[in-house]
Amino acid sequence: MELHVQTLTELKAGLDRGDFSSVELTQAMQARIAQHGESLNAFITIMDDAALAAAQLADEKRAAGDGGVLNGLPIVHKDIFCTRDVLTTCGSRMLENFISPYDASVVERLSDAGAVVLGKSNMDEFAMGSSNETSYFGPVKNPWDLDRSPGGSSGGSAAAVAARLAPAATGTDTGGSIRQPAALTNTVGIKPTYGRVSRYGMIAFASSLDQAGVITRSAADAALLLGVMAGFDERDSTSVDHPVPDYVAGLEASLKGLRVGIVRQHFDSGLDHATGEAVREALQVLQAQGATLTEVDLPNLDYCVPTYYVVAPAECSSNMSRFDGVRFGRRADNPEDLLDLYSRSRGEGFGEEVKRRIMTGTYVLSAGYYDAYYLQAQKVRQLISDDFRKAFESVDIIAGPTTPTPAFKLGDKTDDPITMYLNDIYTIGANLAGLPAISAPCGMVQGLPVGLHLVGPHWAEESLLRTVHQYQSQTDWHRACPEAFR
Repeated sequence: MELHVQTLTELKAGLDRGDFSSVELTQAMQARIAQHGESLNAFITIMDDAALAAAQLADEKRAAGDGGVLNGLPIVHKDIFCTRDVLTTCGSRMLENFISPYDASVVERLSDAGAVVLGKSNMDEFAMGSSNETSYFGPVKNPWDLDRSPGGSSGGSAAAVAARLAPAATGTDTGGSIRQPAALTNTVGIKPTYGRVSRYGMIAFASSLDQAGVITRSAADAALLLGVMAGFDERDSTSVDHPVPDYVAGLEASLKGLRVGIVRQHFDSGLDHATGEAVREALQVLQAQGATLTEVDLPNLDYCVPTYYVVAPAECSSNMSRFDGVRFGRRADNPEDLLDLYSRSRGEGFGEEVKRRIMTGTYVLSAGYYDAYYLQAQKVRQLISDDFRKAFESVDIIAGPTTPTPAFKLGDKTDDPITMYLNDIYTIGANLAGLPAISAPCGMVQGLPVGLHLVGPHWAEESLLRTVHQYQSQTDWHRACPEAFR
């Protein structure tokens, strides 16, 4: 079997058996990136020399009987994670020349475990977008149809994994930015509980919503990576000191007695019919494995999108204020005075979507509007959290579609921000409530992938991963590969 076809878990077993070396594996992936990377525009930075050096070191450690759990396994990092001595652009013009002086915690932990970093993936500018079209470096293409979006903001990571340019990639999820691209590219994407994975060194968009996660080809792969990434970090004030279970060990437990709640509001008129049927068929597979299906109600679900697009821009406005042309980021040439420096640096450095969100956030936080918008949004956010809490009193996980439709064409929604924002209607609630959630491949509609979305109570990553793993033991949707990238 060719190396690029194998999952991360299969590659780990092959390395452990000595079937191939890390250098051979890394070179095989680099050849794939050289062949297909440009057509997808999935990468901003390719780290050929550094990756080969890391692979050589991994082989030396393995020969000496040493090395971490990921020793010699290639991965890709979303270009939102600071990476020492490597370009970290956040998909923006503002940071197009920024070389990070340190590693983010996620980068550090994965590297310490022996992972080989192939490069940094393309993304929506500062993670603001649902289609990967706001990147200063151009849009990413969906491997299943190059005229379509791979989703965003982690579209580069998702496209790279789906096209078999890398077996796994990191991502970040503020309102669905891991799970939505996972659904649109036929990959597995998990957003952990808020506070489960350190945000240190992850460039902030909306601090109370952002969470790091992974995009892989299978639940087993996601469990392997998340077990390394998760855990308390004193450098992150939002990190929670909560025990991290052995996610891999928990994959084989039975689903018998698992209570799955089907969200009534998810299957309304806004859902593409064929997508809904694929999700229902996936739920029947879970039922056949011993899970029970019941309907649950999330009455405030319709308020998720408007609530998110008040809270997230408000936090964005605050976080983006640091990019002023003085401390770091793009600096305008020959400013006339301080005001000119600020206005031109930010005007030249930020794209239209980032400017839109900064303006919206500044407005809702301004005197006279704070109580009317931001405070009200936070109250509704609590109502949404309460809906989930009540639902979890009677079920163990909540299920539904990840997106209303399969992948849409590039350019279809760029002129209508509201329509674009509605693409995240099923995923945003988990971020507002800080809950773990996962998307897994569950079918095809007219040759395009569909995702099954599962949400659990706080710290339920193990249950979500087990559910998807057991589903994947009975189906092979996750093994489907775009024809042009086989």
